[in-house]
Amino acid sequence: MTDAPAAASGPGGAQAARTGGCLCGGVRFRLDGAPLWVAHCHCSMCRRAQGAGFVTWAGFAEDALGFDAGEDLVSRYQSSAAAVRSFCRRCGTPLFFQSSRWSDEIHVTLASLDSTEGLEPQAHAYWKSRAPWLGWDGGELLRVEPDDEIR
Repeated sequence: MTDAPAAASGPGGAQAARTGGCLCGGVRFRLDGAPLWVAHCHCSMCRRAQGAGFVTWAGFAEDALGFDAGEDLVSRYQSSAAAVRSFCRRCGTPLFFQSSRWSDEIHVTLASLDSTEGLEPQAHAYWKSRAPWLGWDGGELLRVEPDDEIR
């Protein structure tokens, strides 16, 4: 996928960190650097974990993530042999996804960011697995069908 637009520049042209958190406010995090990509995922595991028709993720370098509060509130669930999903244990907000498939990345739910300015989705992942009841043609975004490896 192509590079996503960067966050606004800070003083001296340095990129400002993006911030986010969970519904209850207990978990607060920051992401340094530009996202690697932004995409809607339609795989059945993401749909089930989010309780939604799809989830929009922003992929960042794994070392971009830092916590400002509530790191101890982040619970991790191994959803498959290769993947871990993280959420706030107090309010249940889904926050992160990590997989051995993309071992140097952390995927962040776009809805958990304080601002999504400049973070337009670039593609649909697992489009063929989309919920049949969604009733949306997906627009003109690229459709990416990763190989059949379980995430």
